[in-house]
Amino acid sequence: MIKVMTVFGTRPEAIKMAPVVLELKKHTDQLQTIVAVTAQHRQMLDQVLDLFKIEPDYDLDIMSQGQTLYDITTKALLGLKKVLEKEQPDLVLVHGDTTTTFAGALAAYYQQIPVGHVEAGLRTGNIYSPFPEEMNRKLTGAIAAIHFAPTATAKKNLLKENADEEKIYITGNTVIDALMTTIDGSYDFADEELQHVDFKKHRIILLTTHRRENLGEPMRHIYKALRRIIEEIPDTEIVFPVHRNPLVRKVVEEELAGVDRIHLIDPMEYEPFANLMSLSSLVLTDSGGIQEEAPSLGKPVLVLRDTTERPEAVEAGTVRLIGTDKTTVYNETKRLLTDKAAYNTMSMAVNPYGDGHASQRIVQAIMHVFFGTQRRPEDFYL
Repeated sequence: MIKVMTVFGTRPEAIKMAPVVLELKKHTDQLQTIVAVTAQHRQMLDQVLDLFKIEPDYDLDIMSQGQTLYDITTKALLGLKKVLEKEQPDLVLVHGDTTTTFAGALAAYYQQIPVGHVEAGLRTGNIYSPFPEEMNRKLTGAIAAIHFAPTATAKKNLLKENADEEKIYITGNTVIDALMTTIDGSYDFADEELQHVDFKKHRIILLTTHRRENLGEPMRHIYKALRRIIEEIPDTEIVFPVHRNPLVRKVVEEELAGVDRIHLIDPMEYEPFANLMSLSSLVLTDSGGIQEEAPSLGKPVLVLRDTTERPEAVEAGTVRLIGTDKTTVYNETKRLLTDKAAYNTMSMAVNPYGDGHASQRIVQAIMHVFFGTQRRPEDFYL
């Protein structure tokens, strides 16, 4: 019997770690599963925990109004110190690139507890883009004893940083596992604004923006371009779950409020958002995770960033990196809405991120490392 502790604190982490937690709990004869959350995001984290019916064993509840990276790092580090001292797990699993991820890895390292890094090896090559995620994942990768890389490209990145190849497992991305259990063809949206969206006759553009590097004028350029699209192409609508950041909301109100066929709604829980994505024709986003999810549903993604840590989707043709220039955003969006061949090329490309079995590979790898009785899982490849 070994004790595995999963540590996460934000909604994206929770979505991607939930399938891993549920898979770990299937093996109670060999694995004791402990769940610790920092609640770096409080409300959004709780929504995912409720959806997947996961009850944490430890909840640090660190979120505070106006919290900084310093606050999150120190509160998580000190809170996890006590939890780790009490539980003494054999392995700590962290996910991706949040500040909770890095703090969790560092807390485990200080007690010489091995760290497993889920979604390991993503890189842009620029430590300030995205910030602070790029450095969080690099530092976590330096600490980790086991690397669960979602793709072959991620594995190559780790090898360049001298990670032990024997400790790298290509698993696919767990977000695909989560997505496949969430889509419902008859899903009924509770948000009243979505009742006014014509999903049957209109093409829906799903928009999300929240990145620090896009605050201010870059976002303004995006919104101006998309407003022009709506004005020129009458069978389109935009659904925009607007981030709660006041700096985002200010620009959104100035550029998009009151525009016909642009629906500004509050941030959505994971389940309705995934089902909205499945009903959309096209996604424009500066998010990382959506670049993995939308292609699984056959939705082309235009990424409103200058860099991406997910180049596999660009290479596969499911994602196009377009930045925030107003003219480029307009032209690339219009092209997919008016050129059927271009749209089909992106929508029919094969998603390089997973087959829905990443969590099973991760648990099999853990059993292989600790017990040697399970064979090494076969790497995920297209």
